[in-house]
Amino acid sequence: MIRRISVVGLLFLAACGQGQQDPVLTSELTSPVDVTLHWRPETGSAGQVVEYANAADGEYTILEFAGPAKDTFRHPDLIPETRFYYRVRPFTGTASAAVDVVLPPGDDVPEIEGPDWTAPVKAGGGKTPVASPEAAASDLRAEVKHANGILFTWQDRASDEDGYLVEVRPAGAADYRVAVQLDPDTTSYGVITLPDEKTATYRVRAFRFGAPSNLTHQTTGKV
Repeated sequence: MIRRISVVGLLFLAACGQGQQDPVLTSELTSPVDVTLHWRPETGSAGQVVEYANAADGEYTILEFAGPAKDTFRHPDLIPETRFYYRVRPFTGTASAAVDVVLPPGDDVPEIEGPDWTAPVKAGGGKTPVASPEAAASDLRAEVKHANGILFTWQDRASDEDGYLVEVRPAGAADYRVAVQLDPDTTSYGVITLPDEKTATYRVRAFRFGAPSNLTHQTTGKV
């Protein structure tokens, strides 16, 4: 009986060790110049940031802020015969209350006269850690500036954010997507909308990055 328990215990420990060693992120070359990534989303996160670089210790560029349920990303049409390194990082933070915006018809984006209302304004300095739901931005307001422009303002309540995200859900879409990433302490930003954002719902999120995953890399082929 003791020996049998020991064997089961060893098998259990081995399985646990294998689970801990399984990578969070994997990649595959799905064509000579296309890479597909797969990852395990972190429970409780607001999503995952997908990043790449051309050297393991290089400067990483954000490819996407993926939603919390998404677990794959395709990086297409890459430079042939080049190495690409990838990682994902969870991000956390509570989103603000949402606002609905309906823009008037028209495709024009007029030139700005006077102060640039699209420029981000940093006037924050909140006192609540992002980990607390109380750090969510408050008093989000949307001012329609023209047929394709919206000025957003809000109150910054977070003390340790890595930045702010403006998130948009166009009419008929199931999920939000990130429209823009902003610096910490930002309290105002003007968005020039995309064609599918004439009627949309917006929110902002103070966020913090989590620890990066393991690295994975692929070398593209010849075309």
